[in-house]
Amino acid sequence: MKALWKGAITFGLISIPVRLYSAVQEKRPKFHLLHEEDRGRIKYQRICSKCGKEVSWDDLVKGYEVSKDHYVDFSEDELEALGVDSVSAIDVVSFVPLTSIDPVYFNKTYYVAPEPSGLKAYRLLAEALEAEGQVGVAKVAFREKEHLATIRLKGDVFVLETMHWPDEIRPPEFDELDKSVKIRDAEVKMARQLVQQLSDDFKPDEFEDDYRKAVEALIEKKVEGEEITVAPPPTEEPTKVVDLMEALRASVEDAKKRKPKPDASPAAAAPKKTTARKKASAS
Repeated sequence: MKALWKGAITFGLISIPVRLYSAVQEKRPKFHLLHEEDRGRIKYQRICSKCGKEVSWDDLVKGYEVSKDHYVDFSEDELEALGVDSVSAIDVVSFVPLTSIDPVYFNKTYYVAPEPSGLKAYRLLAEALEAEGQVGVAKVAFREKEHLATIRLKGDVFVLETMHWPDEIRPPEFDELDKSVKIRDAEVKMARQLVQQLSDDFKPDEFEDDYRKAVEALIEKKVEGEEITVAPPPTEEPTKVVDLMEALRASVEDAKKRKPKPDASPAAAAPKKTTARKKASAS
């Protein structure tokens, strides 16, 4: 696995040399656009809007538009010499409980691995965060952007979660939410029962990408030359819920039938032990 960034975790006067790796591998089927007539693959070219010629990467510069069709150019050296600490470091500003951060801020996940020379300090920070049950809030710059981020412990490795900046989050302004509705106590009670019936620990291994599996199965059929029959779309709209209470009651009964019965064995009845490390590294 190739490191996409090298730098250091810094907090106080401590500096831990680390490398950053992408933690997510996208697995969706990749489609290409083709010319239907001759099956040629469509290519995207860098065409200059003035001369109409194709331009190579070596002939490109970065420009910021200050007014219509007027730009100021920037070189890579100029951008790298900005003197921002986060260019070379995951600069931890503070430590906070993970639960105090709204998930809407989270963007992408990366693994943070230590350089050999920084292993002891890496382990020291891990022990401290585990004991305190905190995550670090930091700033780091890579891929031509400074990111707000959290750094937390997942097992024995640090995970960096890049975040959106507060001014990038759109306010939820919807006229419908300004309208008042009357909710009966019995409806709240039944809704809570439904939540209780569907409550469980998060078990990621129980979830699969059904859409991706269906697309892969369709691809296999196409490769084998099998004829594909496309069903017409439904003409009728889904039935609207008229009696909310009755719908809740039916949902609770259905959830009771689907929920597996608890194992009555002594081993299953014994409470699970949760270590401090697992609590600190839970996402």
